[in-house]
Amino acid sequence: MRKSVAIPITESSQTGEARRVAIALATRLGFQETQRGKVGIVVTEVASNLIQHGQGGVLLLRLIEDDSAIGIEVLSLDKGRGMVDVDECLQDGFSTAGTLGNGLGAIRRLSDFFDIYSIPKQGTALLAHLWANSAPHLPEKTLEIGAICLPKRGEEVSGDGWACQIDHCRTLLLVADGLGHGPAAANAASLAVRIFQEHDRSPGAIVEAAHAALRSTRGAALAIAEIDFEQQSVRFAGIGNIAASIFSFTEHHHLLSHNGTVGHEIRKIQEFSYPWYANGLLIMHSDGLDPKWQLNRYPGLSEKHPSLIAGVLYRDFNRERDDVTVLVAKGIGR
Repeated sequence: MRKSVAIPITESSQTGEARRVAIALATRLGFQETQRGKVGIVVTEVASNLIQHGQGGVLLLRLIEDDSAIGIEVLSLDKGRGMVDVDECLQDGFSTAGTLGNGLGAIRRLSDFFDIYSIPKQGTALLAHLWANSAPHLPEKTLEIGAICLPKRGEEVSGDGWACQIDHCRTLLLVADGLGHGPAAANAASLAVRIFQEHDRSPGAIVEAAHAALRSTRGAALAIAEIDFEQQSVRFAGIGNIAASIFSFTEHHHLLSHNGTVGHEIRKIQEFSYPWYANGLLIMHSDGLDPKWQLNRYPGLSEKHPSLIAGVLYRDFNRERDDVTVLVAKGIGR
């Protein structure tokens, strides 16, 4: 379970704080001096862009892992003026704010992975990955995953959690939402994640194991999706209000859950089956995200990295009064 750290960026003094937090994270993760320097420059440039071009926003940092590689994901979100021509804005020397116009180009050059999504008058989402050593090269990957997991404003810990188990034949994905918020909710979600990681079973069997294990907690809403790449199918089991949807270029399926609270009262555990597509997109989220979002409101967003998809949905539909998790899985052939 890798939760996000959110740093509000609304004034220039917060740029330095973002850099300090990022350097501290890079140090804990074992980044060498040169790589730590890259992290510092990228985060400083990203935060500065939020002030200069986005009228402020939020910068999210998250630990990422790919096989044995460890890195940092930098995600910035704003509701500023956006970009009419992203490619033009990425050129060194181009500026709409009277600056040197080198920020976005520097971010892209220093990052091991870079992606951006922007709509004029609606805002921009920018994504950068920086790895402690060399970037992983895994051509056999079948899925990319992006996630945001943040606590309710004013809380130190999130009562939500997410996790995944990935292999060549299938991937299991979990989102858990501990009842309420704060440390007791976080304890329930963390226990659900631990049970998920300890059991290599079907979604329904893992929900059943979690129901027994969470009896000593306040309980949780829980949903597990299993993507079977050989069978081109998704098995899904959910209890409570974790929302889940599958998208392809031509299809859209809402995944069904039963009412109840894992650890307290479950009337029925049932697995549902859905088709999976080589270009598939699976979005799961807790009720901290308003369910009224519509992906077709964002032209081209489904073609972007799943972390950008999660970020844009969080930016525009975060309810702010609860913990929030958005988990996005995207077929690598998309």
